[in-house]
Order: sequence, then C-alpha cells, then structure tokens
Amino acid sequence: MSWFFKRTARCIALPFAIAMAAPLPAQAWEPTKAVEFIVPAGTGGGADQMARFIQGVVAKNKLMNQPIVVVNKGGGAGAEAFLDVKGDKGNAHKIVITLSNLFTTPLGTAVPFNWRDMTPVSMMALDQFVLWVNAESPHQTAKAFFDAVKAGPDRGIKIGGTGSKQEDQIITVMLEKAAGKKIIYIPYGGGGQVATQLVGKHVDATVNNPIEAESHWRAGKLRALCVFDTQPLPYKDKVTATQGWADLPTCRSAGIPVEYTMLRGIFMPPGVTEAQLKFYVDLLARIRALPEWKDFMTKGAFNQTTLSGQAYFDWLGRTEQQHRVLMREAGFLAN
Repeated sequence: MSWFFKRTARCIALPFAIAMAAPLPAQAWEPTKAVEFIVPAGTGGGADQMARFIQGVVAKNKLMNQPIVVVNKGGGAGAEAFLDVKGDKGNAHKIVITLSNLFTTPLGTAVPFNWRDMTPVSMMALDQFVLWVNAESPHQTAKAFFDAVKAGPDRGIKIGGTGSKQEDQIITVMLEKAAGKKIIYIPYGGGGQVATQLVGKHVDATVNNPIEAESHWRAGKLRALCVFDTQPLPYKDKVTATQGWADLPTCRSAGIPVEYTMLRGIFMPPGVTEAQLKFYVDLLARIRALPEWKDFMTKGAFNQTTLSGQAYFDWLGRTEQQHRVLMREAGFLAN
C-alpha cells in the first residue's frame, strides 16, 4: 500500500475508532407503560377534576405514547394515596396530584408521611375557596351572612366541607374565631358531594372550590358570596346572567377577615432519575401552554401561579409551616 493510502486509511480509521469508543448521548426518558395518576380524594372534587382533565388533554393532543389512568385513593384523608406513592420508590410510571391534605393529613393524624418523602414535580396552580350559600338563602351578601353568624346563637349555622381537619374545616374554624360563634361543621367525602348537599339545603353554607360548584352557580342553584384570596379574581366573563368570578369581592373586603388558597401540585415517588423528572416537568409545561388549559383555568377561577424546581421546593417548606401554625391554632395537631 502506498504512503498516501496508508495515511488516508489512518485518517479515516482514527476518528471512527474515537467515535465508537465515546459514550452515546443519553436518550430522553419516556413512559413505556400506562402511567397511574393518583388522586388522594374522592371523585368529583377539584383534584379529581384536574387529574381527569389532564388525562383527557394528554390523550387528545397525543402528548404521550402511553395512556394515563386516574385512580382515586382518598382513604384516611389522602393518607392511603401518599403512603402508596412514598412506598413505590423509583416508579416513574406513577404520579399524584396533591391538595393541602399534603400538609394537613400528616399534621393532623401523625401518619408516617411528609411531602419530602415524594419528588416534587410542578405546582400547576393555586385553587381558590369561595363562600357559597343556596340560591334561596336569605343572605344576599357575604356581609349579611357573616352578620347573621355573629348575631345568631352558637351552632346556629351548618357549614359543609370535604373531610375533617382539612382545608374546609380550617377555614370554618377561622370563620368561627372571626365571628366569635361556634359553627357546626359537617364533613363529606369530596367537593362534588359538598356542593350537592348545599343544593339540597342540607347545610347552610360551604367553602367549596370554584370548579366544584360552578355548574350549580351557573344553573341558578347556588349563590357565590366572596372569595378567600387577597385579591379579587381576574375572570370577567359572566357565569350567571348577572355575575362572573371578577364580580365577587374578597371575603376580607366584605368584612370577613379570612384568607386561604390551596395547592394543586404534582409529585412523583422518591428515587426517580433526573431524566424521568424532566419528562413530567416538560409534559406539564406543555399542558399549561394549551388553550384548553387556559379555558380550564378560567372555568375553575384558579390563581395561575406555577412553580417547579427549587422555587417549588422552597414554597412547599414555607406552606407546610403555615399549615402547622393554622392547625395548632385550630387544635388539630396530632401531637
């Protein structure tokens, strides 16, 4: 072989050998089987509706090659779901949507679980609480309702809510303290049931999330009085013939000094890889960019705050401490 061909062969062979020896770039991870989407509450509530909405838009827009299967595990105020996720270390084919029972359940029951036992993925939004009465209630405004509570006897008002020692009852205790009167709190299995109980006049009021009672408000069965947030809702489209979410005053501005919002966030089991976590962070970001998501946010009157990464982790730590204080003041701490 001539000198020229020997040199040419070496020049071709050398980079080929280097390329063969170099590690291949890591392939992006994606699910290889159905993803179990756990809801730590009953059907019909806000968490269940958001999970099933995400399931639907992922399928409709072909954002994953594998299906999402929603599974409700509401036992023990969500403890059943959280312990299941905690114990399934490394399973990237399981995610869970959380509400504030992420904090209230371990604080109120001493169940061996903490949000740090899971992998935070993304905050999808903050959910609101609205003070609702039946459409035939004599209380036309939040002030009129609160004045009636203050002027009436102890236990003269019944408020329905989801679960015990959870968000709805925490708000009820705050209302009690602000009014200086005891209120009968009646726990139900989920937000959908809470709304129907108010429609049926089995309770005098509820503090449901907007999405849980919106259809009944639209149908003229319920009346929305105020929202427990620091600012009025920004959604100006009319829901009823005369009112939209933006027409509701904040409860504080109406004379009820109570404020509260709730997490709608996604977690994975512990021990997943960075690539697996990134898949879901990216997937959820793509979902939030869809026009269908923006419509869902409007219908449910959500506070559209979103977080991921360290900012989400830090928010969870602060909010856990806030709930510890609230539950201590309410007498709900397990120890």
